[in-house]
Amino acid sequence: MPKHGKKFKKALEGVNLQERFAIEDAVAKSLEATYAKFDETVDVAIRLGVDPKYSDQMVRGAVTLPHGLGKTVRIAVFCKGEKQAEAKAAGADFVGDEDLVARIKEGWLDFDAAVATPDVMALVGQIGRMLGPRGLMPNAKTGSVTFDVTKAVQELKAGRVEFKVDKAGVLHAPLGKVSFGSEKILGNLKALLETVHRLKPSAAKGTYMLSMAVSTTMGPGFKVDMAHVKKFLGI
Repeated sequence: MPKHGKKFKKALEGVNLQERFAIEDAVAKSLEATYAKFDETVDVAIRLGVDPKYSDQMVRGAVTLPHGLGKTVRIAVFCKGEKQAEAKAAGADFVGDEDLVARIKEGWLDFDAAVATPDVMALVGQIGRMLGPRGLMPNAKTGSVTFDVTKAVQELKAGRVEFKVDKAGVLHAPLGKVSFGSEKILGNLKALLETVHRLKPSAAKGTYMLSMAVSTTMGPGFKVDMAHVKKFLGI
């Protein structure tokens, strides 16, 4: 059993972690249970009724959160020619092609997201094993492989979140900072859930969203009563 510190235990006083709450209450309680000295990130974990080992049940996508993430996103753009100037003008932090790939091969990975134009993806593929496990590999399904680098960079800077269901069928995503307050966190969560709902695979049978929990970086997770989700989304 994991051991928890005094502050964590104090945050759990009077809380039943097996209880399920309306989405609004789960968010509010997760914010109330924070105790770290830094501005924690609020996260959501959603268990989906899919089997990711089948390609037609994979859930993967991206959403631009209306209230952003509350952090500076460092973006690397793989492109060549005139697109490099476009990427820099859009606010990309690192831009290049062969030189950028060579730098990463040496072990440099000091960025949070990556964008690539289609014509350099063969080059980027050389570092796929380094980028993939860290969630940094550009992907056309999430809009990060595109010739419209301006749009891609601006969306990432504004708070675009890419997500992918894991092997256990669970999708994890950040929703912003504790300092945002409940209203902004709920706005971001609604945007995410609407996107996940829209991406439901046709091959997925039965209940799609099985369970959900909201937590902060250091805090406990508060389970959501899934009966409230449709009402929250207005579907």
